[in-house]
Amino acid sequence: MTFSDRPLVLLDLDGTLMDSAPGIISSVVHAFETHGVPVPSPDDLRRFVGPPIGSSFARHGFAPEAVADAIRTYRADFVPRGMWLNSVFAGVPEALAELRAAGRRLAVATSKPEVYARRLTERFGLDPFLDGVFGATLEEAVAGAPASGPVRSSKADVIGYALAELGVDPATAGATTVMVGDRSHDVEGAAAHGIATIGVAWGYADEGELEAAGAAALATTPEALATLLTTPPASPSPSPSAR
Repeated sequence: MTFSDRPLVLLDLDGTLMDSAPGIISSVVHAFETHGVPVPSPDDLRRFVGPPIGSSFARHGFAPEAVADAIRTYRADFVPRGMWLNSVFAGVPEALAELRAAGRRLAVATSKPEVYARRLTERFGLDPFLDGVFGATLEEAVAGAPASGPVRSSKADVIGYALAELGVDPATAGATTVMVGDRSHDVEGAAAHGIATIGVAWGYADEGELEAAGAAALATTPEALATLLTTPPASPSPSPSAR
């Protein structure tokens, strides 16, 4: 499968553009310790990076009725401190610059609340490359929280919102758009809209996770990602009779 003819590239944030694991894991551990719930193993803590935080707490020891409190405790630590224990992966700015120079539209589509994602892309210098930053609503897993509009919780919700805001016809999204992400929920969320995903190997996926989810291709470095997105399909060799 080739991707050079798809003008819109949707990019996951955590694990794809940014190494956000140190801050997310630190604030997650704070929430477990504050509520007296056993802290998961290091491997399980890494799995908190990417998916909606509420579903991760629910899978790792919090009762359904306690998830909202866990999220509030997590965010009380994450927003002032953990969010900034972050860095852009080496090679990502150069890859984004190459894609912009090649005429691609680039936008972030993340399960992180949009209000936080926008602060991060601004602080870490990614905004000049982007046509938009789209994320979850803050109400995405807080039971009983009042919603000011439609609640976006899943990756499919966020991708649908991004497509609408960017003016992409849902009927043609599969032919005009490609998703780039590091976890299975990126692949599955994009597939809900008929969009193929390029998985990135430098993120937080378990071994084989992206392939099992159905990623159309795998990029081992940001440079390789830019190549995948800009290399046109090879011309077919002429048949012997045409020579």
